[in-house]
Amino acid sequence: MKVFRLSKKKYVEELSGKGASKSGNRWNSKGTEIIYTAESRALAMSEILVHLSLATLPKDFVMITIQIPDSLKIKEIDFKLLPENWNHHPPNSTTQKMGDSFIDSRDYCILKVPSAVVQGDFNYLLNPYHKDFKKIKIIQTADFPFDRRIFK
Repeated sequence: MKVFRLSKKKYVEELSGKGASKSGNRWNSKGTEIIYTAESRALAMSEILVHLSLATLPKDFVMITIQIPDSLKIKEIDFKLLPENWNHHPPNSTTQKMGDSFIDSRDYCILKVPSAVVQGDFNYLLNPYHKDFKKIKIIQTADFPFDRRIFK
């Protein structure tokens, strides 16, 4: 399976989760390292755009294509376990605890979660501490300039 991630150029070679741990996000608390990826390039872009404006739009983004071996098992979040406001901003501590538990348990390398930005699409979270994480590889990187019409 291929998944996608937008990153600033200086972080393109690194799949560590350190960036996510600095502030915490929807699926991780501050201090928990986790890697966010998307099922498509369009979703990866959407997940970034909700945090930017034309004034803050960096010019150095790179789209990373990541190969996940089909042999790796994927855990899926059960929608029934999500609170009603799971997709509100700022993130809910319930979803953060779910992501933290995924990382801490090390039972799975990949967690499939619903996108809060694009209903019906999914993100794939990677556990950099799982024994099979080394099997996940960056297979392509490409400059990704945003079309400035997005903010018109």
